[in-house]
Amino acid sequence: MYPFVKKHGIILSKTENIFENEGVFNPAAIREGEFVHLVYRAVSEGNFSTLGYCKLKGPTEVIERYTEPVMSPGNNNESHGIEDPRITKIEGTYYLTYSAYDGVNVAGSYATSKDLKKFERHGIITPRFTYDEYSLLIRENLDDISDKHLTFYDLFEKYKLSKLLNTTLYVWDKNLVFFPRKIHGKFTFLHRLYPSIQIVYYEDPKELTEEYWSDYISNLKKHIVLHPSLNYERGHIGAGCPPIETDDGWLLIYHAAQATKTGTIYHAAAALLDIDNPCKVLAHLKKPLFEPSLPEEEKGVVNNVVFPTGIVLFDEELYIYYGAADLRIAVASMNINTLLNELKNEMK
Repeated sequence: MYPFVKKHGIILSKTENIFENEGVFNPAAIREGEFVHLVYRAVSEGNFSTLGYCKLKGPTEVIERYTEPVMSPGNNNESHGIEDPRITKIEGTYYLTYSAYDGVNVAGSYATSKDLKKFERHGIITPRFTYDEYSLLIRENLDDISDKHLTFYDLFEKYKLSKLLNTTLYVWDKNLVFFPRKIHGKFTFLHRLYPSIQIVYYEDPKELTEEYWSDYISNLKKHIVLHPSLNYERGHIGAGCPPIETDDGWLLIYHAAQATKTGTIYHAAAALLDIDNPCKVLAHLKKPLFEPSLPEEEKGVVNNVVFPTGIVLFDEELYIYYGAADLRIAVASMNINTLLNELKNEMK
């Protein structure tokens, strides 16, 4: 962990309320004045997920918390849960993104709101291809042997699972995160088709047809922002918090999963993207921004996990909200300029 990172510990834990009696983690966060709104993944028995809500005064003091979900599954694609939300505000509207889980398949979905109380669902926005369809689309696209190993090992394992379950299994697409403004007049979001982070631009969601996605996946390399390349990323990576616009570029906090002999370790990582072309990476920390180091991060439902999903700025202090061991919500902070300088040092 970098010496300028300060961990504040757990700010939210599970309760006896039925919808969150197994865990709360991976929160979306957005600041409004002196308050921070958190919309978090709440898990009940059977790994059934809804979204809970709490309000903070300043970055860490909980002053309000709902005793019922703020959002629950609303269709078959979400029948087993809605997971891992992120919030971005674009032109006065809140965009809440989340993973829709039907018990087998996971896809990126979003909803919009004007008040963070009532949400209008817009459904799945990421591609929906079976593993057979996906493998045909991507096969000619990957000429690097490490890319092929990572991608097709995952494809093969999921393909075997689909046969075992005797059901249709689609390629999982997770970690859907919108940028906080349009880029060149287009909505822009990050998502994760294993194992990399990709980017999408569009003016109208109607553009995101099956034909669009077929072409996109056939040329996937053109859309990759970050590919796991460092030791602490040897597994996969995924977009974490909504990017923050700075004078130096888009600051992206993401998660990096490191495969080890004793299990996977999830780290928080940071990169700096070009302001006009965020597919261009300007800098990339060579070691994790922070990693599991506290007992509550090392032991839980899933051990050794810090999973950053929410971010706010108070003056020059950047607060990152993250899931700890898939059980609790914690927060870490740092001076944003110190972090940016660390990233810019990587450019030299």
